[in-house]
Amino acid sequence: MTLLKVDALNAFHGRAQILFDVGFEVGRGEVVALMGRNGAGKSTTMKAVMGLLPRISGAVSFMGEDIAGMAPHRIARKGLGYVPEDRRVFGDLTVMENLDTGRQPPREDAPSWTPEKLFRVFPNLGEMRNRRASRMSGGEQQMLTVSRTLMGNPRLVLLDEPSEGVAPVIVEQMADMILELKREGLAILLSEQNLHFAELVSDRVYVLEKGQIRHEGPMHAFARDDAARRELLGV
Repeated sequence: MTLLKVDALNAFHGRAQILFDVGFEVGRGEVVALMGRNGAGKSTTMKAVMGLLPRISGAVSFMGEDIAGMAPHRIARKGLGYVPEDRRVFGDLTVMENLDTGRQPPREDAPSWTPEKLFRVFPNLGEMRNRRASRMSGGEQQMLTVSRTLMGNPRLVLLDEPSEGVAPVIVEQMADMILELKREGLAILLSEQNLHFAELVSDRVYVLEKGQIRHEGPMHAFARDDAARRELLGV
């Protein structure tokens, strides 16, 4: 079943057009990578889907409902979670208090999360449940941001650059986390530049270049296509 379907999506920053007729799909329980160089339009795509850009055109459908132009808080209440790249934690709140801010009721056909269940996925957080977020490392804050989003019991999560700027050991934990979420039945759209990380966790890939989809297909095939990787990612 298709959870998220985007068709002919255009997005603008001021007068500048950033996305050009972008289209992709994410199915239930699927991890889909959205890849591309810096500035290709990955984060803009996620913000456009989440209702965070003032000017877009095209179709965005979630659970069969048109959400294009809908307010971000209404989109979130429908079960679409978003983990931004810049780790927006509440620094003065503890881990437990941060988790409480994301709490929503359980949903039909979606994994249900509690703090204790999250601490099994992220043991580090369980050891610092009363620590203020401002006293955590960048990687720990990234885990907390993901966990707070999961407290909303989403059906699908937009995960923007989770491996960016965190230690290799945290990257490995992030990969384990995504695979665990997939086993739980959660769908994930993953914005990522790290090819090794994306290959570990993703079923399919769409590659953006200058705001356009230039490649789509199975992740494992793209990771082994030397010519396509060099052309589109420079790796």
